[in-house]
Amino acid sequence: MGTVFSFDVRGGDTGVVQTALEEAVAGLHRVDEVFSTYRDDSEISRLVRGELTVGDCAAEVAEVLDLGAEAERLSEGWFSTTYEGRLDPTGIVKGWSVERAARALADVPGVTGVSVNGGGDVQLLGVPGPERPWRVGVSDPLRPGGLAAVISAAGLDELAVATSGTAERGTHIVDPRTGRSAVTDLVAVTVVAPRLTWADCWATAAFAMGSRQGLRWLESLPEVEALLITAGDEVRCTGGLAARLG
Repeated sequence: MGTVFSFDVRGGDTGVVQTALEEAVAGLHRVDEVFSTYRDDSEISRLVRGELTVGDCAAEVAEVLDLGAEAERLSEGWFSTTYEGRLDPTGIVKGWSVERAARALADVPGVTGVSVNGGGDVQLLGVPGPERPWRVGVSDPLRPGGLAAVISAAGLDELAVATSGTAERGTHIVDPRTGRSAVTDLVAVTVVAPRLTWADCWATAAFAMGSRQGLRWLESLPEVEALLITAGDEVRCTGGLAARLG
C-alpha cells in the first residue's frame, strides 16, 4: 500500500503474539495483492477489466465495496470509490485493513492493548497499561517536526485517528465532482472516531469539502471529532474535540 505499518501490542504470551503479528502482516500483504490498482493481476484490476465479477473475488472485495458505497452515501458523494471513471477503492482500503489487523490482534488471549499505525492513521484498542491511555501526536503540517495536538483515548476501549492533507504526499486528494485534485483552503484534516475505517473516509471527504463545509459536516456525525488546519494557519475544531486532547 506504499506506506509503513507499525504494531504495538501489550500483554499476551510472547510466542502467541508473535504468531498473530506474522498473520497480521501476511493479511496486509494479502490486502495489497487483492486491492492494489498498480498490480495488473490484482482482483480489483481484473474486476475493472471485466475479467472477474464481484462474486468471483475474495469475500473482502464485496465487503469493502459495500463500505465504500455507504461512505459515499453518508458524505453525499464527497467520498468516492471511483477515480477517472474507474473503480478505485483504495481510499477506504488502508483504514479498513489497519482496523481489521488491530481487531485480530486484540482478540489474542491475554492481549490488553493494541495500536496499529498505517502511514500515520492509527487504530487504538484497549490500553497500553494500568491507568495509562493511548496517546497519538498529530503532526503540524505547517511546522515540520512539530505537533498540532495530542489525542488521548482515556476512558475509551477503541479510538482511531486519521489525517488527510498535503504535507506528506502533496496534492493527491481528488474532488469527486470534477475528477481533479481538490483545491481548498485546507492543508490537513484530522478525524477522531471509534473506527479507522470511517475516520479515514471522513478525513478525505472533509478535506475535499474545504474548512467551512467540512467542519459543519463533521459536526453532524455521531462520535466524530476533528481538527482542521488551513493554509493560513487557522485552526478549526469540532465542539467536542477538547475532551479528547491530552
